[in-house]
Amino acid sequence: MHEARVFTVPMGAPEDVSAVARLFDEGIVDPAHVAALIAQTEGDGHARGYAATCLQLLFAERLGLSRAQVFDRIPMLMIGGTAGLMSPHITLFVKVPDCPSVPGGAKRLAIGVTSTRALLPEEYGTPVQVALVAEAVRAGMAQAGIAAAEDVACVEMKCPQMTAARAAEAAGRGAATVHPSAAAASSMSRGASALGCAVALGEVAADAITQDAIAGRPDLFTQRGSASSGNEQIAVRVVVIGNVAGAPGDHVAARGVMTHQLDLDGARAAFAAAGLRLSDGIVVAEDRPRIAAAFVNAGADSVGDWQGRRHTMLSDLLAGFSGHVAKAVAHAAIAGIAQETLVLGNAGAEHQGAPGSNLVCVIARGAAP
Repeated sequence: MHEARVFTVPMGAPEDVSAVARLFDEGIVDPAHVAALIAQTEGDGHARGYAATCLQLLFAERLGLSRAQVFDRIPMLMIGGTAGLMSPHITLFVKVPDCPSVPGGAKRLAIGVTSTRALLPEEYGTPVQVALVAEAVRAGMAQAGIAAAEDVACVEMKCPQMTAARAAEAAGRGAATVHPSAAAASSMSRGASALGCAVALGEVAADAITQDAIAGRPDLFTQRGSASSGNEQIAVRVVVIGNVAGAPGDHVAARGVMTHQLDLDGARAAFAAAGLRLSDGIVVAEDRPRIAAAFVNAGADSVGDWQGRRHTMLSDLLAGFSGHVAKAVAHAAIAGIAQETLVLGNAGAEHQGAPGSNLVCVIARGAAP
């Protein structure tokens, strides 16, 4: 059986992978055991791509592989754009093989890493994508040994982004993409990924999925899936995070839902469920080193108000950067509880939680036997 471990390290710049290299050099992590990673990078898509290239080069050197082989072997879910106090960082998902299970043991972290087949551009944002992602999420659960959907804490997904070149390639074959706008088609790709997760986890019935439902029915959503899109992807890369009774190791994953942007109790529930002690609403100092990772999917910009109070994320000067603002809002809430800024924030809430909510996942190490 695999023992799942998680490590989060800071980045000093887009090209800075030195903290990952130190984990390798000090024998803390065997690069051959890294199953996937997720990173919060600063800057635009070019900076995000540069960071991914540097990581690929590091793994290629340590594993004796080509960059292309590293891309295929290790899904790198690069989340670009930081705002507010968001601090660039890298989180490694590690699976150590040949570890004995613990008969009768408590539920501990388990991770499954899968991928859909390559999607055609005309399949982005369609029921075809939903079905493929649902299949991949189920495969990830099986790989992790997670039998029940309620034991899934979070599903992180990186899906294909529509580009002009991809739309033109489809048109050249006589195929129409789901929307003439690349931005809208990419949004629908994220939404289809989220709905695929929802179908796999039993949150949405498969027969509710129609083309009109994708981006058209906000009442259909997952409360455990987070989807980002990127033009480096042609398939949907999936990381399933959950817990399995008797799994080896001392990590635990937990989730929470902030039903609105100031629902701090919903966020604190995730920390408490991960076994972290809180005092006056924040994690006690002694337990903060136990936080292996924290993720929040931000939904503030999917509605125009908070509890009836108007906000201007969608109408003010920075409306074009509303996703960054939404991430900063959600990040501040989680970072305040954790007293740590290495918290991953993802924006784009298409079918990811009820409109205006945030989805939280916390992974903690050092759980009692």
